[in-house]
Amino acid sequence: MFHKILVAINNTEIGQQVFQEALSLATANNAELLLLHVISPVDDEELNFSSPQADSIYGSFHSHGVEYYVRQWEALKKHRIEFLTLLTNQAIAQNINARFIQEIGTPSRLICEIAQTWKADLIIIGRRGLTGINELLLGSVSNYVLHHASCSVLTVQGKTPVTQKTSQAA
Repeated sequence: MFHKILVAINNTEIGQQVFQEALSLATANNAELLLLHVISPVDDEELNFSSPQADSIYGSFHSHGVEYYVRQWEALKKHRIEFLTLLTNQAIAQNINARFIQEIGTPSRLICEIAQTWKADLIIIGRRGLTGINELLLGSVSNYVLHHASCSVLTVQGKTPVTQKTSQAA
């Protein structure tokens, strides 16, 4: 039986699948949910490091670039907090004890650390299904968590696109 479920979530289609699975398990087990979103400056697709302007004077360019990046960073954090608030409210509406936290850093490591600190019984995480060179280059958060978590881990497989090969085999 699970009492404390850590839900590693992001604002993607698979994130929605992970959240729905967490709601089902929390309801069935009368468990508490902790929604965790980790912003990784390296991996986040919404962060754009290029400044919209490029002045010829380095000092001016640098200060405009920093200001642009800070505004973009703050907007991203705000957007993600709104997303987490929405999901938390959905869980609470279903009589599930839920809260959220947002962290900045390396998702795989932070998921394991927070699960251990919070004494989670279960981590629910999505899996994109990367293989081969993509997994090597992009890393696998779910693989790291499976091998380093101090509790059980449930991976929710994302929907993989149907290729010509798989459709012929069916």
